[in-house]
Amino acid sequence: MVFRLDAQGYALYLSVVEKVVRAVEITPLPKSPKIVVGVVNWQGRVIPVVNMRARFGLTAREIDLADRFIFARTRRRVVALIADSVDGVIFYSREGITSPERIVPGIEYIDGVAKLEDGLLLIHDLDKFLSLEEENTLDRALKSAPELLHEP
Repeated sequence: MVFRLDAQGYALYLSVVEKVVRAVEITPLPKSPKIVVGVVNWQGRVIPVVNMRARFGLTAREIDLADRFIFARTRRRVVALIADSVDGVIFYSREGITSPERIVPGIEYIDGVAKLEDGLLLIHDLDKFLSLEEENTLDRALKSAPELLHEP
């Protein structure tokens, strides 16, 4: 599934994507990792919202009503990723995807790079997106805010 931050294209494997929805109000989560802007209650579950702009070092901006939340699964949890837009689904063979080490060495959360007519598409491995330290900090923050676990 292809999404955009500014003009850059990014992708997630469709197998990890649960749903794409319009941005909604985010409840702040004290003591969470810097890239987690808060949580949302989605279908009775408290889901951390990840600011991918912060992870990629892009210019920060306020969340817009036109933005999208991509609900996706990691091995440990479901997260909501903030995207400027979602372009849809494209199909690529494994042979058409280049190893990230050949193009962008040292970025551990990139699983591959695909060439599009209008540029490169960075394919992400969500299981590597949050560091172990960030995962542990997020777990502690969620446990220390039990009031967030109840529906309004």
